[in-house]
Order: sequence, then C-alpha cells, then structure tokens
Amino acid sequence: MRWCAKVLIQLILVAVILPGFLHAQEDEDFTEDSKLNTNLGVALSVPLNPLAQFTNFAGGVNVGAGYNFNRRNAFVGEFMWNGIVPSDAVIAPIRAALQAPNLDGHANLFALTANYRYELRGQKTGIYFIGGAGIYHRNASLSQEVPGGTAVVCTPAFLFFGLACASGVATNNVTLASSASSSYGVNGGIGFTVKVGEPRYRMYIEARYHYAPNMNINTQIIPITIGIRF
Repeated sequence: MRWCAKVLIQLILVAVILPGFLHAQEDEDFTEDSKLNTNLGVALSVPLNPLAQFTNFAGGVNVGAGYNFNRRNAFVGEFMWNGIVPSDAVIAPIRAALQAPNLDGHANLFALTANYRYELRGQKTGIYFIGGAGIYHRNASLSQEVPGGTAVVCTPAFLFFGLACASGVATNNVTLASSASSSYGVNGGIGFTVKVGEPRYRMYIEARYHYAPNMNINTQIIPITIGIRF
C-alpha cells in the first residue's frame, strides 16, 4: 500500500494549496447555484487491513442527493454499493478441503449515509471535503454447501464467510457458508470537480475512507469514485 500513501500525501498537498487559488477565482455568476444536488459515480474500491488480507480490488456505484445551504455548505444523502472480491488465498484451502475446484466466494457492501460537504468552487474547477456517518451492511457467501465435519484449517478469513469451526472442523451439519453484518460506520474524504456542459454539471473524482466495525472483520475501504454532479 506504499503507492496509496504517496497518493494520499499528494492529495493533502493539493488540498492545502488549491483552496487559496480557488478563493481568488470564485465565479460571481450564480447560474450554477441550486438548492438541490445530485451525484452519480462509479468506483474502484481499495480494501485496507484487515479486510485487505482477504479481498482484492473491486468495483462499485455511488448515488446521492441532497440540499445546498449555500455555495459552500451542503447536506448529501448517499447510497453506496461495493462488490468485494475474496482473494484466492482465502478460497484455495476451502476448495482443497471440499475437493471442489470450482467453488467460489462472493461478497457485497451496502451503505446508506448522511454527509456534510464543504466546497470551494472556481469558474472551471473546484475542491470539496466530505464526511458523514450511516449504516453499513456487508454480506458474504460461498457458492456451494459445506458438509458438517469437513476438515478445514480454520483461520480468521473463514469467519468472513460465516463458516463456524471447532478444532479445525466445520461444525454445522450442512450449511451454505455465509455471513451478514450491519453496523454504524463513518466516512471522510476529498474530491475535485471540473465544470462540463451546462452550468450546473460538473465531473468529479473523489477518494473517501469508509470504516465500519462489522462482525468478525472490520470493514475499511477507500473507493476512488469518478462521476457526474448536478
């Protein structure tokens, strides 16, 4: 994750320098202003530890709508979906134990959040900071049943799929290993906008950290989102 740290440092530097420039370039044409805001974006999600030990990069979607108090301050309610792709290192031991080379795993993260956005907007470009809290629901499942008594080397990764073990043996009689957990979580991040098309349309790119203490393994991801705002 060394490259991720470098990217975050660069974003912080831009966040320090750009607001002063934008303040000097603020557009006095208020045709962009509206009391309502909407956004739609697609994301590539970067998992962080401990989730990164068991999953890979994955795609997602983010949809939001809210209310603009003024040009700089806004409330944004958002729905987020992110796919979570279990790594081969997690699936391989279960495949070997069941002698099922085609066994696969699936997981999803859903979030419904309420957020505050502070924005500095120039004539063409802008920068904003956003953060909030909400409900995060994560589920995970294997693609076939796991017979009780199956000998598997139980590791914390198997808890990700809800596979109950005792002394290295699956304890459920016959189960489709799965898990689901909902909890309150928080998020915070930074975004950049570029004016496109009609006055109110802006493309945006955003990096936001999400944390939720889901059961067994905490959820920590950074979706990198590209989308359109109105």
